Amino acid sequence: MKARRPAGAAADLAATLLALAALLAWDASGWDLAVVRWIGSASGFAWRDSWWASRLLHDGGRWTAWVLLLALVLATLRAPRQGAAAPSRAERWRWIAVMLACVVAVPALKRFSATSCPWDLAEFGGVAAYVSHWRFGLPDGGPGHCFPSGHAVAAFAFFGLHFMWREHDPHQARTWLALVVAAGLVFGGAQLLRGAHYPSHTLWTAWLCWAIHVAAARLPLPRRLLPQAA
Repeated sequence: MKARRPAGAAADLAATLLALAALLAWDASGWDLAVVRWIGSASGFAWRDSWWASRLLHDGGRWTAWVLLLALVLATLRAPRQGAAAPSRAERWRWIAVMLACVVAVPALKRFSATSCPWDLAEFGGVAAYVSHWRFGLPDGGPGHCFPSGHAVAAFAFFGLHFMWREHDPHQARTWLALVVAAGLVFGGAQLLRGAHYPSHTLWTAWLCWAIHVAAARLPLPRRLLPQAA
C-alpha cells in the first residue's frame, strides 16, 4: 500500500537546524558559566534543597510525567483503530514509542558524559573544574554524568503530543507544543537555580527530543494509519 510522508517536514527540518545553530552559538559564547556564577556563590546555591525546586518541580515533575504517560496509554487502549477527527490507535502507539525513546536516549547520553553539575564546581563548594561538555572524555575532577538534563526530558519527551495531533487538530497541537515548552523551561529553570544544570543542558535536551520526533515524523506513514480524509 502506498505511503505518504507527513506534511511540515521541510519546516520541521528548518526549525531543527536553526535551533542547532543557536545552541552551538550559545555554547561558543561561554554564557553557561556566566549565568551560573550569577546564581551561585562560594557557599553553593541557595535554592538547592528548597521545597519548591527540589520536591515540587523536580520530584513532582517527574511523577507528573509518568502519570501523563500512563493516561496516554489508557487513552490509546480506548482509541478507535481509524479516525479523521483524532489520532488512530496505531498513531498514538507510534508517538508513545517515540516519547519513550526520548526518555531512554537522554539518560543514556548522560550516563556517558564526563561533565559534572554546577554544584560540583570548586568555586561553588565542590571539587570539579569547569570543562566544556564538548571536550569528550576529559574529566573535570567531579562525578560527571550531568549532561544533558535528565529532568527536562520529563517535559520535552511530550513533543510527541504536538506531532500526534497536528494533522488532526492544529490548534490542539500548538497548545500541546506551548505547554511542553513552558513545562520544560520551568523544570530547567528550577534545576538551574538549584545548581543542578547549566542552561545548555536543558536546551540540548529540548533539541535532542525535538530532533528524535522530527526524525520519526519523516518516516513514511502507511495510508491506513492516516485520517480517512487524507
